[in-house]
Amino acid sequence: MSKKVSILGSTGSIGTQSLEVCEKHGFEIVALAAHSSVQLLEEQARKFHPKYVGIYSEEKYVDLRQRLADTDTEVLCGMEGLCKIAALEENDIVLNSVVGMVGLLPTLTAINAGKDVALANKETLVAGGELVMSLAEEKGVKIYPIDSEHSAIFQCLQGNKREQLSKILLTASGGPFFGWSYDQLRTVTKAQALKHPNWDMGAKITIDSATLMNKGLEFIEARWLFDLRPDQIEIIVHRQSVIHSAVEYNDFSVIAQLGVPDMKIPIQYALLYPDRMECPTRRLSLTDYGTLTFAKPDIETFKCLGTAIKAITLGGAYPCLVNSANEEAVRAFLNDEIQFIDIGEIVSSVPEHFAPSDIRSYEDVMEADRLAREYVREHISG
Repeated sequence: MSKKVSILGSTGSIGTQSLEVCEKHGFEIVALAAHSSVQLLEEQARKFHPKYVGIYSEEKYVDLRQRLADTDTEVLCGMEGLCKIAALEENDIVLNSVVGMVGLLPTLTAINAGKDVALANKETLVAGGELVMSLAEEKGVKIYPIDSEHSAIFQCLQGNKREQLSKILLTASGGPFFGWSYDQLRTVTKAQALKHPNWDMGAKITIDSATLMNKGLEFIEARWLFDLRPDQIEIIVHRQSVIHSAVEYNDFSVIAQLGVPDMKIPIQYALLYPDRMECPTRRLSLTDYGTLTFAKPDIETFKCLGTAIKAITLGGAYPCLVNSANEEAVRAFLNDEIQFIDIGEIVSSVPEHFAPSDIRSYEDVMEADRLAREYVREHISG
């Protein structure tokens, strides 16, 4: 089986692992895109010979074009370049692993062009879930989740009747500060927050995992991906990251998906679905782990998680507002403008600050995004 794949976010953790999977199975790489990592993108272009590469940062465009001047690869730039890649006629599937709100428009563009999407960009569904899922249904497009938790749920649903699902069990590692008190979180350094116990991820996602915002975003994603009510989603802290999530059916049977904590497994499942083939990872040995543990999340101490759940329960623009506020707060933390504890304080203030509003278009999403970021910047400067 051969597929033609375009990867948005090819130089990040998910992107590089996706290229490993594509290389193993002989998939053709139609296009690659990255935010600003010119050197790695050049290396990828020379290895995989895509027809197009895109660089989001306009400042890096000339440099990349000069680096690839001796190749047949066409260099694109900015959001226009991402969207052109997303809609390419040659694509069998578009893998979107960019970080942040920038991922929404390329996803909508790919769906509008009738292209299936392997989705690792959380913000696509968090900020524009209703827009994305309704357009996918209208265009007959499949969205395959890459997050390990959502992939696990997707796998556990195979061969069963969707209407017989009772609830899903969304597992969380608990991050590096599991069991810490609120006062202890006041002392967290950037180096501590960037050290995840189980997964190797980019800086923004790693910080989100430390605040548990990442699980809040996945909670919102799950609501849209699987058409669930918020009360049908239960979060369980599972420190070993072996059970990636589970589904409970009406008869109270629970089916779980297990595997080593390696993103190549869900990446491959999304790209090869419905087929299963050998994956470039190691086998799971339960006896090596010996004990698997489970606990309830502390949503009082980790305010981002409780706020994300509140946002999707309220609906409308609140998930988008909370997500954008978090992005801006994490940026400020990584730039040493605020403390770790401030991220949760800022994010949790968003639902009370903004009046209810609806999301009916991409422009509505962008306006909510602008307002949330403006609010956070003013909060920090004030």
